[in-house]
Formats: sequence, C-alpha cells, structure tokens
Amino acid sequence: MDIFSILTLAGGLGLFLYGMDVMGDSLKKLAGGKLELILSKLTANRFIGFLLGFFVTAIIQSSSATTVMLVGFVNSGIMKLGQTISVIMGANVGTTVTSWLLSLSGIDGSGAIWLKLLKPTSFTPVLMIVGVIMIMVCKSDKKKNIATILIGFAVLMFGMDMMSDAMGGLKDDPSFQQLLIAFENPILAILAGTLLTAIIQSSSASIGILQALALSCDIPFTVAIPVILGQNIGTTITPVISSITGNTESKRVAISCVYIKILGVTIFYTVFALLNHFIGFSFMEGNATIASIATIHTVYNFFAAFVLIWFSKPIANLAIKTIKSKKQETVSEFGILDDRFLTIPSFAVEKCREMVCTMSMKARDAVIDATSLIDKFDKETLDSIIESENHIDVYEDKISTYLVKLAKSNLPANEGRITTELLQCINDIERISDYSAIIAQHFEEIDRNHLKFSEAALFELKTIASAVNELITMTHEAFEKDDLELARNVEPLRQVVDRLKVKIKTSHVVRLQEGKCSIEMGLILSDLLNEYSRVADHCSNVAVCMLEIERGSMEAHGHLNNMVNTEEFYSEKYQMYKEKYSIVR
Repeated sequence: MDIFSILTLAGGLGLFLYGMDVMGDSLKKLAGGKLELILSKLTANRFIGFLLGFFVTAIIQSSSATTVMLVGFVNSGIMKLGQTISVIMGANVGTTVTSWLLSLSGIDGSGAIWLKLLKPTSFTPVLMIVGVIMIMVCKSDKKKNIATILIGFAVLMFGMDMMSDAMGGLKDDPSFQQLLIAFENPILAILAGTLLTAIIQSSSASIGILQALALSCDIPFTVAIPVILGQNIGTTITPVISSITGNTESKRVAISCVYIKILGVTIFYTVFALLNHFIGFSFMEGNATIASIATIHTVYNFFAAFVLIWFSKPIANLAIKTIKSKKQETVSEFGILDDRFLTIPSFAVEKCREMVCTMSMKARDAVIDATSLIDKFDKETLDSIIESENHIDVYEDKISTYLVKLAKSNLPANEGRITTELLQCINDIERISDYSAIIAQHFEEIDRNHLKFSEAALFELKTIASAVNELITMTHEAFEKDDLELARNVEPLRQVVDRLKVKIKTSHVVRLQEGKCSIEMGLILSDLLNEYSRVADHCSNVAVCMLEIERGSMEAHGHLNNMVNTEEFYSEKYQMYKEKYSIVR
C-alpha cells in the first residue's frame, strides 16, 4: 500500500465510524427514551430481558450503548445485577443486525436488476439525496431524525466502499500474506480482534472493517472466525470504562459482560474446533465472504446466548465474588442523575421530571404541615419542615446542575420544552419550601412567647391558610400530571389569596384601633400574611410557566393580563374561590 492508499483507508474509516455514530444517535433520538424506560422496568423475566436487549440493540445499533445504559441503571438503583445478565445476552445478538446491513455491499452488481438495486452503491446516493432534502424541508424533529439516519447510513456505506477500495492492494502484498499466516494461530487472531475492537470501542464497526477487508482480500476462515470471536470480547471495554466511576454493582455489571463474552468464546471455539477435528467442515478450506462474516457473528452470539442464559444466576454470583464490596453501599436518590444518561436525553429528561415532582410533593407537604401549626405547635413538625427545606435545597442544586448539562445537548423540541420548564419551576418550588420553614418558625415564636391571636384573627388566618393549602396542592397536581386545565385554576385562586391578605390586614387595623389586638401580634400576623402571599405567587409562577411554555411563549405578564381581562373562565373561578374563602361572618 502506498501513502495515498493509506490516506484513503483512513478517510474511509473516518466516514464509516462517523456514519455509524450519526445513525446510532438519530436512532436513539427517534426512539425518544421510550425504549430505555421499557428496558428499565420489564426485565424481571430473563427471557423477556433477552428479547428487550435484542430489540433495543437492534434499533439503536449498539450493544455497547445498551450495556452502558445497564451500568447506569444499576448504578442508580433502577435495576439489579441479576436483571442485566439476560439483557446483555440479548444485546449481543441484537448488534449482529448491523453486520447484515453491511453485508449488502457484497451483492454481485452484475446480476439481475433487482440485485443491482440492493447493492449499496446503487441506493445509498438516493438515500443521501432524500435525507438532505428532508433536513432542508421538514420542520418536525421526528422527520429530521429519520433524515439523519438515512444520511448516516449512506455515509457509513460510502466509507466502507472507500476502505474496501483502499485495501484492494493488500491482496498481493507479501507482508499482508505473512500477517495472515501468523493469525492462523487462533490465540493471536482472538487477541488481534479484541485489540481492534477495544481501540474503536464498537464490535459493529470492527466487524464492518473486517467485512470491508474481505471484499478486497482473501481472508481464510481459519483467521476470520477467531478474529470475529476476539472482536466480540473487545466490545466489553466500553462498559468497563463506563463503570470505573460507578458503584460496586455497576462494576459487577461490567465484569459480567466480560465473563459472558469470554465464556461464550471459549465454549463456542472449543465445540467448533472439536467438531471440525472429528467431522471436518469443508468451508474451512476457503475464504470468508462479507455475508459469511455476518453469519459467523450471528451464529456465535445466538449460540452463546442459548447456552449461557440458563446460567444467569451463576454468572451474577461469579461477578459478585470477583468484585467484592468492602462496605455496605447505599444507592443515592440522586443516582439517577447519571452522566451516562446524557447520551439518551429523552430518558434523562423524564427522570429529572420525576425528581422535580418529588421535590414539589415535599414542598407541598411542608407548607401544609407549617400551616397546621396554628392549632398546636409541635417541635418535631418544625424540625421535619426544616429538614425537608434543607433536602429540597440539595434537590435544587443537583437537578439544576444536571439540567444545565442536558440543555447543552441537542434536545428534540419536546424535551427542550420540558427542560426549560423544569429549570424555571425548580427555583419557585425551592422558594416555597423556604417560606414553609419561615411560617413554621413564626408559630414557634408565638408558642415560645405564649402569645395568642384573637378569635377573629385566628379565623381569618385559618381561612387564608386553607386557600394556600388548596393552591399548593392544585399546583403540585397540575405539575405532576402536566394538567394544563388544572394549571389554569391556579391564578384565580392566587388572586383570591392576595385579596384575602389585603382584607385581613384591613381588619387587623380595625381591631388594633378597638384594642382587640396587640402591635406585637399584628406584626406576626402581617409577616404570616406576606409569607402566605409569597407561596401563592410562586405557585402562580409554576402554573404560568407550564401554560406559557406550552404556547411557545415566555411572556408571563402578558399571559396573566390576557387571562384576567378576556377569559370568562377566570372570572367564574375567581368568583367561586372568593365565595369559598370568604372571611365575612
């Protein structure tokens, strides 16, 4: 090979790997995180787990991506080690789909017209043109992802053709022939396949390179088979690297991948060698073709899965004995915010939303607990509210940091909308929890100083507290269920809370003038009313954020003005809440 052939080979390899990466990313985006959610929930049965692993990997075209996903699931506590074994085996079979797609390059273009149409050099230019036109014309993310898949596949096949052309001169190269002779030693061939895949971190890509080589050179089966087996072992490098920063369980998932591959290769090659010795396979005298490489890759993975799936539990136990835990580890509730999931943003966004819903629930409970202290102060309740407030602060820090990372990804429109909504709502939810602690501390002050509200003031405070409790509950439910109709109810009730605050302050001035209330209690009353009003304001912010993002606008004040001035719905709800929370007796 001369320098120009080497440059062509490098360029072809670059296009091949880039096309595979683009196609895989677009396939994951097209799946929209749904596959990952299903995978994380439906793996109790090992055969179902096998099928899920197969279909997920066949769709996203990467067993490495699936196993890294599993490492993340186990690291965050979503799955257990035992559940991942059958999924890994299914993923190993699912990744063979890529080699069959690549085998289309081996179709003889000199035959019938329909065979010529199946040859990639005939249809990939069409795919490229269609993909480019779709990207330029289409607006929806789904159609753009389909277009990118078409372009990625076309680039991948074009890169493979470049590699095959560049390696054409190797056929008669004496040095290459000597290398093939050396690789007839199965151990060396397995090591070579392992090293190649470990470097590029993709068994599909390394199998593709071998197929491209087979298109232009004579690769004996005695070399091809052990190289393919080694390539299957080499793909375990990705989950191993991914697990380095994980907990003990995630490391066990990675070592399970290694054991499955090594055991599978050992058993398969031993059985194959014995059968070949006693029976003799005639094809072993010939050279591997691009289709036969795909066949060997598939047969090996089916064989390994069929044999090893019955030993899922022993493999898990072997992993446990290999990776021993020096201390009892607990899975953090923030473990789901794993950087591994940034590669599947739809799944990551969904999990962030679940965590913000938990955060919202804690804030709701804190407000309700705080307002209940008006009847009887309880130190344990105060401590619980303060602990919850501190916990919610951690939630805000962890989730917002993770969401910022997510926002830097190329998110589809819907996931981008949800990410923006979460980032804006988190701060309001955190502030609500702050005010719950302040409200509780006011009641502690009243209890500590043996103070007491007048009967009228107590009734008015309980009335506005009831309104605030309904408001925070309504806001949480609207956010949790993404219920926009319920969110529209928040603003009328918030206005009623503000109205109550003004009327109660006015009533207090009258009581103060009549000597029925002290200045000290009046100050506490005013502070409580302000805190209730602030809670209501932040509830309104959350609801308005939901409504405005749905409309594709972030003009909150414009939305409120429009609601108040033009919506009959608002007037009806406002009147209803005003009557419900009347302080006139």
